[in-house]
Amino acid sequence: MKNLIVGQSGGPTAVINSSLYGVIQEAFLHTDEIENVYGMINGIEGFLKGKYTDLRAEMPPETLQALRITPGAYLGSCRYKLPEDLNDTVYPELFNRFRELNIGYFFYIGGNDSMDTVSKLSRYATEHREEIRIIGIPKTIDNDLINTDHTPGFGSAAKYVAASVCEIGIDASVYDTKSVTIVEIMGRHAGWLTAAGVLARKFKGDNPVLIYLPETDFDQEQFIADVQKAFQSKNNLVVCVSEGIHDKTGKFICEYENEAGTDTFGHKMLTGCGKYLENLVKSRLNVKVRSVELNVNQRCSAFAQSLTDSREAAKAGSFGVTAALKGETGKMVSFIRDNSVSYDISCGLVDVDEVCNKEKCVPLSWITGNGTDISQEFIDYALPLIQGNPAIPMKSGLPNYAYRK
Repeated sequence: MKNLIVGQSGGPTAVINSSLYGVIQEAFLHTDEIENVYGMINGIEGFLKGKYTDLRAEMPPETLQALRITPGAYLGSCRYKLPEDLNDTVYPELFNRFRELNIGYFFYIGGNDSMDTVSKLSRYATEHREEIRIIGIPKTIDNDLINTDHTPGFGSAAKYVAASVCEIGIDASVYDTKSVTIVEIMGRHAGWLTAAGVLARKFKGDNPVLIYLPETDFDQEQFIADVQKAFQSKNNLVVCVSEGIHDKTGKFICEYENEAGTDTFGHKMLTGCGKYLENLVKSRLNVKVRSVELNVNQRCSAFAQSLTDSREAAKAGSFGVTAALKGETGKMVSFIRDNSVSYDISCGLVDVDEVCNKEKCVPLSWITGNGTDISQEFIDYALPLIQGNPAIPMKSGLPNYAYRK
């Protein structure tokens, strides 16, 4: 028999531990094929340092169940980029460690950069005839992985965004003086999460009145004109903007204030466009204005977790294990939507090489109002993903999450 190892990578989501639950729960059921179940501590980077844990010993039934409502990454995460050159010494080092632990099944839960890791490990294993099956379990609030209807994590983050924008809109409406509240939402190149702000509307003309995504160019003069026009019918305006909005030259709006740094994968770390636009409106229109950056709360709020999202995340983890046991490798689990019914999702597999280092953006046909609004097609797409609320066990008035000691 072979052993299984699973890790988590990249930014956590509200349901990344639901996917971990799905992998562990399914692995525990196959005692005739899987002997030990290990967890990498801090992903592939931690594993290279010899950090891993025995999940059979660490995961009693109550802890396993608690994973489903626990935010963050239970096993810890990393942002580690494997070398492009498969002849680099890190690869034989990794696979020597796999052999020492008799690993036959490797699962990595993460987004685009994590699928890059899955791709490289899979290609190395094929080239060197390593007997290990490698599967990617999708995860990202950005919803930007291709070849899947959506990604686990997006539904819960979209629910948080919509609920927060709704509450911000209600709060902004208590005074009769003109005001603008700018809500900055995560999304470097793909505006799926910002688009979810539209779900906050309760009636035609409700807030948010303007929504700007990075899929289209942002013009500051047009933005001021859009705000002035909106004031003709409404005093209290809520505006949703993606952190990655940019001008026609590709320069990020946040970079008008400060130059953006980069992470280990070369991605610009964006923040501050909301504050920049706050100052712009204040100087040009002389109205009350504030900016709100939702920041990390978008991905870590289990209180706003979508039950649909949690169940689908666990389903993806479970499906990945059964696929590997059937001999699949070098694949990512995908979601396939059945459009013949109101909403139904099944799992499939896609070649991970066709997924990594590519991005799925919001269709331009779903962006309306000359780049300031979102269509009904997006609403129909996103609404099923935010349904339901899991029961969260409480202790002393606070959520009783699972913690690693």
